[in-house]
Amino acid sequence: MDLSRLLDPKSIAVVGANDRPESYGGEALLNLKRLDYSGAVYAVNPRRDEVHGFDCFASLADLPEAPDAVIIAIPAEHVAPVIEQAGELGCGGAVVFAAGFSESREGKEHEAALVAAAAAHDLPVCGPNGNGIVSIAKDFALWGDMVGPRDAGPVALISQSGNVAINAIASRRGLRLHTVVSCGNQAVVDAADYLKAFCELDGVRSVACYLESEGDGARWCEALEACARADVAVTILKAGSSEAGAAAAQAHTGAVAGDLRVFQAMAEAAGAAWARDPHELLEISKALSVRGHSGLPAGVAVMTCSGGDSSVCADLAAEIGVSLPRLQPETITRLEELLPSAATAANPLDYTSLLWGDPSAIEALIRVLADDPAIGRVMTLYDQPDEFSDEAAELWEQALVGVRAATDCPAQLLVCSTLPELMPDDVAASLLSDGIPAICGLRSGLQVIAEMIKERGSPERIAAIGEACRRASEGEGDEELEWLSEHEAKSLLVARGLAVPDGRVAQDEDDAVAALSELGGRVAIKLSGRDLRHKSEIGAVALDLQNESDVRAACARLTALPAATKASLFVEAMAEPGVEMIVAARTDAVVPALIVGLGGVWTELLSDAAVIPLPASADEIAAAIRDLRGAPLLDGGRGRAKLAVTALAQFAAGIGDLLLADGLELIECNPVIVSEHSAVAADALIARRAAD
Repeated sequence: MDLSRLLDPKSIAVVGANDRPESYGGEALLNLKRLDYSGAVYAVNPRRDEVHGFDCFASLADLPEAPDAVIIAIPAEHVAPVIEQAGELGCGGAVVFAAGFSESREGKEHEAALVAAAAAHDLPVCGPNGNGIVSIAKDFALWGDMVGPRDAGPVALISQSGNVAINAIASRRGLRLHTVVSCGNQAVVDAADYLKAFCELDGVRSVACYLESEGDGARWCEALEACARADVAVTILKAGSSEAGAAAAQAHTGAVAGDLRVFQAMAEAAGAAWARDPHELLEISKALSVRGHSGLPAGVAVMTCSGGDSSVCADLAAEIGVSLPRLQPETITRLEELLPSAATAANPLDYTSLLWGDPSAIEALIRVLADDPAIGRVMTLYDQPDEFSDEAAELWEQALVGVRAATDCPAQLLVCSTLPELMPDDVAASLLSDGIPAICGLRSGLQVIAEMIKERGSPERIAAIGEACRRASEGEGDEELEWLSEHEAKSLLVARGLAVPDGRVAQDEDDAVAALSELGGRVAIKLSGRDLRHKSEIGAVALDLQNESDVRAACARLTALPAATKASLFVEAMAEPGVEMIVAARTDAVVPALIVGLGGVWTELLSDAAVIPLPASADEIAAAIRDLRGAPLLDGGRGRAKLAVTALAQFAAGIGDLLLADGLELIECNPVIVSEHSAVAADALIARRAAD
């Protein structure tokens, strides 16, 4: 769908134009006046001759041209016919402000009619139930609330919340916005569509996204791939966790890796940053709009004139995962030559108030820190009060002169206030224009750096995820899920060369005794049936049986359970002892995803799992496993033996490949026993769409 005319209209019509105070139709016209919009503006209202100085027309059909953008500021029940007319006339797109659509029970029919009318003419529609579009760079607004002129900048914003968008436009943090979209219900055009379109807008270097729903995974991958290729940074704040998909909710997988975690994993695989609140969303987006600092060392040096700030910064850096490395001996020596005797050369560096306002000293300190081979970024803390004397103002200005003088050093420079309100808008904007990110708040500053040091997403990787998503969605239908019994599931794994314990179905108690001998003398016996999900919860498992009497007693107990009427006796050799992990894969989230984490009884209790979009290589999976909190259990921590992480990663890669190749809905192996030599699925659960 082509959004170009909607995002850069040469003519705009306002349907529902009126002069009632604070009405959306009237405010939309006033906004175009405030912004001195240079294109043609048409007011549409059959009961008015003129509104706010604009001549009125009875309908869109009466206009002298088909406008590029149509603002529809009328009640929900009247919107669809106007959409139909706009499409017939060849308009470029529409914005619908009204509520009363799918967000309400009574409005679902109105939204269905709107969507049908738009689809009939391939007409882009922003909304309904949103605030519209503001382009500060192009001086126009398709917007229902008051908005005035602003300085344009490199950051675009897509928001499902109108209030988040309004607050961003009003914010004073050095943020300079390019285009803002409040997309509301996203009935026709969704956030992913806007994101892809923003990549083609001149001057956009960073996009902030506030989302409340996941949307279509394939469209997201297409948009994120476009951003990666265009070198446009993306930051996402996703509010609300939707319930885990239907298949995953019946296994452990949904509790460990619900839809929100899968969406985040998809975004991060594409190189997008992840924010936790609107303040952080805007700060990260603002900082990432400053480009050209790739390939730097991960280490960060922090400069401040306060010992207290140094201590707090060190604690926050450890919490967030930002490395403040020890400085090299030669760096220490050079710093000591510059510092007053009361200061200690360290990282964070408290250079004391004796050097505050001395630009040459601050520049020299920055240059020494930047020369340290472990340092890729130098962050200077700077707090400016609201009011001070002319003499004090000069002192604060000189502190920044020293920072600006060092911009040609080998590290990236950042300036950060300890409290958000102590970074004035004009100071932040000035620093950003010099290529220095200016961040409001110490935690936000360190969070910005944490996002900066992450690897950029590979366009090829996100394209592969998108293709897997498309293939998975092609197999979706209304068929109910069909669950395989454990022995059926393990047969599929064996056919793919994935390790499971030797075992077979036993016809009766005597056959189970025979299986004991065949399998080597230590076995587990389970009930295996298509209606059994969590066998241990109903006592349908007997472990470590070593003789005939043990086997016969276990068979008697298991066959007496109510679940035994629809289940078989499944006898397996006991797996080699090791650490229990969960390996699962699912297609019912926004993109197909693999989950690897601590398993067995710890699965839901600890929720220590890596979520990896599919397809994924064994090397990518191994790297994710080593980032788990529980990784020391596998990698020889506290004197333990090193376990077969490579075998675990290869097993997990095989599970992902099986899911995609066979069009399955869910595979869950829990536990997978990881020993020094192998990774073996002790249990397996598989769901697929039932065949016609």
